[in-house]
Amino acid sequence: MKGIATSLGLLLTATTITWGGGMPLSQAVTLADGTVYFVQSPRLLKVTTTQSATYAWGATYYFTLDVPETAGEPLRRVTIAQREGVDVLRYDLADSQAFVGQPRGKRQAVSLGEVTADRKTRTVSVMFDPPIAPGQTVTVGLRPVRNPNIGGVYLFGVTAFPEGEQTHGQFLGYGRLQFYEARDAWFFRDRWFH
Repeated sequence: MKGIATSLGLLLTATTITWGGGMPLSQAVTLADGTVYFVQSPRLLKVTTTQSATYAWGATYYFTLDVPETAGEPLRRVTIAQREGVDVLRYDLADSQAFVGQPRGKRQAVSLGEVTADRKTRTVSVMFDPPIAPGQTVTVGLRPVRNPNIGGVYLFGVTAFPEGEQTHGQFLGYGRLQFYEARDAWFFRDRWFH
């Protein structure tokens, strides 16, 4: 078995970090080529929006993740990619936010590093600075320039990356937002564009 794993380049190294009394604190998984993996991946708990009407300004899209105590590595980066939906959403990246906790309830602000967007792939990348330690629930808030023009279901693929120079992203699943046609959307759009 070891020979097969080595020949495929999948040899794993487990490093155990212990706390004073010898109790394991975390266990990192590293491939032979140095790629770092989560021992147990974070989970996407929910995706919500503060406003679900089309054309709405001032909305925030919240992506809430759980980083389990057994993750083995802190959460360094999250990518959020729009996979479905007619309109391509644009964000005010400077207004991005993150906090420990959920959208409703106690919040503790988290500092963000670089927040970037790739319009071609419809992906936003959010770096945590410092990374999110295992055992915490973290929420990322993205501010769209405005909600989409066309209602319907919009799907967002969420991928988490551990701390490290060379890391493997773990796809956590899809978050779903439903946008509804605003009662006066056509009136406002016609006035805006004419």
